[in-house]
This record gives sequence, C-alpha cells and structure tokens, in this order.
Amino acid sequence: MKHYLVIAGNIGVGKSTLVKVMHERLQWEPFYEAVVENPYLADFYADMPRWAFHSQMFFLTRRLHSHHQLLLHPGVVVQDRSVYEDAEIFARNLFLQGRMSTRDYATYSDMYEVLKLFLPPPHLVVYLQASVDTLLKRIALRGRDYEKGIERMYLEQLNRLYEEWIQNFQLAPVLTVPADRLDFVQYDRDLQMILDKVQQKLRGDQYVLFE
Repeated sequence: MKHYLVIAGNIGVGKSTLVKVMHERLQWEPFYEAVVENPYLADFYADMPRWAFHSQMFFLTRRLHSHHQLLLHPGVVVQDRSVYEDAEIFARNLFLQGRMSTRDYATYSDMYEVLKLFLPPPHLVVYLQASVDTLLKRIALRGRDYEKGIERMYLEQLNRLYEEWIQNFQLAPVLTVPADRLDFVQYDRDLQMILDKVQQKLRGDQYVLFE
C-alpha cells in the first residue's frame, strides 16, 4: 500500500462522490461505505433505540473487512468514512442521545478499542466540513427513502462531534475542505482545487490551506 486516505464527514456531505471522482481521475482504489448493504439501516432510522447496536456492529464489521482489503492493495487507496468516525462520532452520538443503551455502548466500545490497536492509521484524512443547511439540501437531492426522516437536530449533534473529533485527531494529518463554498459536484474548478491540495498534502506539504 503506497498511501491510505480517508474521506471523512457528516451524512450527505459528498464523501462517496469525492471517492468516486478520485478513482475516475487519479485511478486511486475506492473503498465505499457499506450503507446500501446494511440490512438494519431502514429499521434503524425508523426506531433508533431498538436497532442502533445492530446497525453500528454491522458497520464496524464491514469497516474491518475493508481495512484488511485495502492493506493488501499496492497503490493509493481512498476510503469512504473511517472506523474512527463510526465509533467516536456515530456510536457515541447514539449513546449520548439515549438511543443506544449503556450496556450496548460498553460492549461496542470495548470491541472497538481492542480492534483499533491492530489497525494501521491512514496517511491523510480529508475532512469535508459543511453546515447542516448544506447537508439537508444534499440529502434531499440524492433522495434516499430511508434518509427522509433524518432530523435536523441529529445532524447538528453529529456536526458538533465531528468538529470535536477532528480537532483532537492525532493519528494522521488532516486536510479540512470547506464544503459549503466548494461545490466539487457542480464546479470542476472546485474539484480540481481539492484534488491538487490533497496531492500536495500527500507529498508532505504541511501548509496546505484553502483560501
């Protein structure tokens, strides 16, 4: 494995789209989040307290499969969301909001902490930072039925946890992309700017910023 990148960010921010574009333009190997494969997801959005543990355990298991596969790849790999986000943002948020029981959260957290010891960290985290208004617009545009009931408050809390997580993340360099004003889906110049800065960061430039 030459380089391992993570595209991080809240629901609807454009992670999968950016991974896809990186694959098409740079031939980087994509590892997508297993959202559509999660058999618990529709039930989870309908009844979070009942299905939170099941859904998070599915994501944790699939993320570990992805880690094993990406480590075997000889080139540059780019992952749609990381195991760190699953545990330290989504599972934690469910617990804080009372949607995952103390017992389930303790079991999940113990599993995560042990597994984390064996996982090589990424070489770079690209954090797509966006407001809740932007997230809601993009969620509406992609039109997934199971996402129609996502509450604004849920996204707001996730955003707060993302900001806290990214400020304290020490395992790899972080490149923060202001996704409110850079629309890499609509505008090729925005996309090219992001790709250029990601590659600069991988080359070791410590002062890559978005103006």
